[in-house]
Amino acid sequence: MARIIALDFGKKRTGIAVTDPLKIIATALETVDSNELIGYLKKYMLTEPVEKILIGYPLNLDDSPTDATPLVEKFIVKFANVFPDMPVQKIDERLTSKMASREISGMGLKKKDREKKGLIDTVAAVMMLQEYMANLG
Repeated sequence: MARIIALDFGKKRTGIAVTDPLKIIATALETVDSNELIGYLKKYMLTEPVEKILIGYPLNLDDSPTDATPLVEKFIVKFANVFPDMPVQKIDERLTSKMASREISGMGLKKKDREKKGLIDTVAAVMMLQEYMANLG
């Protein structure tokens, strides 16, 4: 069975989460440099079947675009050119990074580990994927 990948896309790095093949559990996969994301996904999809990509879509609370929205739009176009048959679904990512930061704070990690930006990106991707799966079921 194919997996679903969630991306918390950022200007510098992207947090990646993935479901298990049965789509029951969302797991943090990795944080990669955003410039290397297409190459990373190519390699991953050679070894694992993927049915869909979810990408966090940044909007302000009033539904207006943020400064990051054009970056995500540009990536979606680039991704569609490389993977024309792979469905991409935008997921509302408002407040996910703040919620991820709170979750990490409650994990009992040392302050140095809690402040790693890549960890926040990956946890935010997991949270988006968990919410998506919860809404499916």
